[in-house]
Amino acid sequence: MRKTTVICCVLFAALMLALPSTTAAQISVGVGISVHIGPPVLPVYAQPVCPGAGYIWTPGYWAYGPVGYYWVPGTWVVAPVGMLWTPGYWGWAGGAYFWHGGYWGPHVGFYGGINYGFGYGGVGFVGGEWRGGVFAYNSAVTNVNTTVIHNTYVNKTVINNTTINNHVSYNGGTGGTTAQPTAAEMAAEHEQHIAPTAEQTQHEHTAASNPSLRYSANHGNPAVAATSKPGEFSGHGVVAARNAEFHPPAHNAATNTQANAHASSTFHPPSNANNNGSHNNNGSNKTYASESHNSKPAPHPQNKPAEHEHEKGKPQK
Repeated sequence: MRKTTVICCVLFAALMLALPSTTAAQISVGVGISVHIGPPVLPVYAQPVCPGAGYIWTPGYWAYGPVGYYWVPGTWVVAPVGMLWTPGYWGWAGGAYFWHGGYWGPHVGFYGGINYGFGYGGVGFVGGEWRGGVFAYNSAVTNVNTTVIHNTYVNKTVINNTTINNHVSYNGGTGGTTAQPTAAEMAAEHEQHIAPTAEQTQHEHTAASNPSLRYSANHGNPAVAATSKPGEFSGHGVVAARNAEFHPPAHNAATNTQANAHASSTFHPPSNANNNGSHNNNGSNKTYASESHNSKPAPHPQNKPAEHEHEKGKPQK
């Protein structure tokens, strides 16, 4: 037992020495990787037109790597038949932010109450549904060319036109959403899941290697906020973020590396804006991401609430 403990300590020390020095990010290493500074707020952008039948929208998110935060553009992905996408989200727990990776499944699970827009209003997905092996699009909230794609319907009852001036991208902690998983979402999390497709994985890797997508370069307004297909970071299918006011990610000084056991091996952190987003918001705007919320932002002593569409997602200190 004593030998095992010594060996573990030596291995851990070797791992720590192998990691690059990064004081600004304050990364702690345990079972997974945690980050103690929340990522920027979600940028505001238009949704590219759906490139063809069978594609499902997957929202963009802030990821984290050796160079700091970088934006992974939202994109249309060919979905496994009968499967829906549950977006990943950042959650605050035990003194750190932990990434809960997205997955494909028969039902949409919990994604932190984050309003990613375009059908992902914080709970569930209202941008379309499977009908006998064919995906039908709700053109009220998704950008589809109905002259090309005929499997469409219009359901405007799911749209929430209430606008709150924030684009928070994490759950829990100071300023995060307060949503908790429902019984249906808990059940969805225990269903059989499919990992992100190879195209999705490559899409993230391509984003990580693009210097313009780093927060340090774009200050929350990535030039490639969304793409029509995975990995296509140039051309007519690319959409840039709309200008927004600059606000940095949240910083929580408390650290508890034991909480790393709850982190996914996939590594991305949350954004910091002031929001107590309600988990009951099903609405989303099909033109600009995260434009509708039925909740009020929580005040924060260190930063003011984001001011709707004209704000940049800057990390809070």
